[in-house]
Amino acid sequence: MSTSIARARRPVTPQRLGLAPLPVPATAKDPVARHVRAALHTQTLAMLHYEPGTRTGEDPEDLHQMRVSVRRLRAVLKSAPESVPESATLRVELGWLGGALGPVRDLDVLIDRLRAESDDFPDDERAVATTLLDGLVTERLAARERLTSALNSSRYRTLLTHLAQAANSEVNETVQPKLMDLVRAPYRKLRRAVRALPADPPDEQLHRLRILGKRLRYAAELVRPITGKRLRELVRATKELQEVLGEHQDACVAEQEVRRLVAAQGDVVDWDLVFVAGRLVEREHIRRMATRDQWPDAWLAVERHAKAALR
Repeated sequence: MSTSIARARRPVTPQRLGLAPLPVPATAKDPVARHVRAALHTQTLAMLHYEPGTRTGEDPEDLHQMRVSVRRLRAVLKSAPESVPESATLRVELGWLGGALGPVRDLDVLIDRLRAESDDFPDDERAVATTLLDGLVTERLAARERLTSALNSSRYRTLLTHLAQAANSEVNETVQPKLMDLVRAPYRKLRRAVRALPADPPDEQLHRLRILGKRLRYAAELVRPITGKRLRELVRATKELQEVLGEHQDACVAEQEVRRLVAAQGDVVDWDLVFVAGRLVEREHIRRMATRDQWPDAWLAVERHAKAALR
């Protein structure tokens, strides 16, 4: 192993970054900027905690939690960009890291989902399903190699350093966003997106709602320690909306990917494989349609609790 690679793989600790092992908790009396720094501190520590497991891949949950930390960091910076120096640059770099984590996580979810769907198939059909999924397993290996390269890069180390600097930076008391505006802005954006939907919205638009709902949830979670119970029900409702739309998106992706895997087999038709793929597609289609019936009620709950909390 070369010296440069060995150096890149040395574990980064909070101490090496100048981060305290635990963030200083912000209180209701602290300005929003202090809560932003506490969130940056917390989520950077979480990234470091889950990085070793993300590298080994022994437990897919580690990668999932590291990806969640990256998303929370981006959401916090987007909610109050003026509170942290160079917040736009940090968001770009976090987006790059998320782009390396995302494909592996998405393939983990997809493979596990389709394997679980085929668990109750007869043995011969389950074996065919395993053959069908071999292509996804190969794609995941390639995605993991790209992720490892990203984690070994100087760009990743620089990002960690800058996150620690942002978490430790001085609070500018003269630049303070209005507290509830941090929640109002993503809520209004989500509400506009919902109202703009056609009667039978395309799958892509529902996926967009999920992203906007997640941003609202993260913003509400950032502000909630300051407001007490005021945002508790809104956080719960946005989480439920996110879960419903997440199940819809997972079903859409699974259905599309099974069709793609069949098409990738070429001109020689394996009818057993086509039959098994058809069963998988049918199940995912049923789940997709079921969640289409569920999300409007989940949205109404978000709207109701947002009106109560943001009045």
